[in-house]
Amino acid sequence: MLVLLPPSETKSNGGDGAPLRLESLSFGELNPVRERLAEALTELASDTDASLRALGLSERMSGEVARNATLWNSPTAPALERYTGVLYEALEIGSMSEVERSRADNRLAVASALFGMVRGGDPIPGYRLSANSALPGVGRLHTVWRPALEPVLAAERAPVVDLRSGAYAALARTHGAVAVSVVTELADGSRKTVSHHNKAYKGRLARALACAEEEPSDLDSIAVVAEKAGIRVERAGERALRVIAD
Repeated sequence: MLVLLPPSETKSNGGDGAPLRLESLSFGELNPVRERLAEALTELASDTDASLRALGLSERMSGEVARNATLWNSPTAPALERYTGVLYEALEIGSMSEVERSRADNRLAVASALFGMVRGGDPIPGYRLSANSALPGVGRLHTVWRPALEPVLAAERAPVVDLRSGAYAALARTHGAVAVSVVTELADGSRKTVSHHNKAYKGRLARALACAEEEPSDLDSIAVVAEKAGIRVERAGERALRVIAD
């Protein structure tokens, strides 16, 4: 199975991996777009003010521009260690056994404005680029990612569980993926979409699916894995699952 996670704006520093080599990343079909965007991003970084405007950053975040400038020669770290934030805290990579981590590296993939999609163990540097950014000479990112990324997702034979946020889902549409929403149950039994705890619950679900001894193969087995992990879920359609927040 392939569990597609959203990235995070915040990323860890450093790493002990060699500098970025696109051929070391999964989904090699995406490398031409990856190279084009990486070159555009590093070129943009030579002009701090232009970078801040294009990336929607304030002046106090100029360190993010400096990070982009060293994209090709800074150290790398596995994607699941590079991204930080609520979802990745709930994923608790550090507490996984060696076997569980191996499963996570293979089953989990992270959507990325720069790399399109990377598996959990793929070595990537720190960078700053959001799905809704527009780069000079490139334009809006969905215009370059959709033609490249949608065929890769469509060719995925294993079940795809889509946990991406809206902006990253817009970079490439998935047909036939299991969509997951997080809701809370009101006193009258109705459901209300959750925003505050959304990422934490998706992180918990991703962990359960990544660590499951038997790889889930359909909606029913995904629901069973979630329930065993103490996550209450319900069907929301043929290819949709609702997580019921506590």
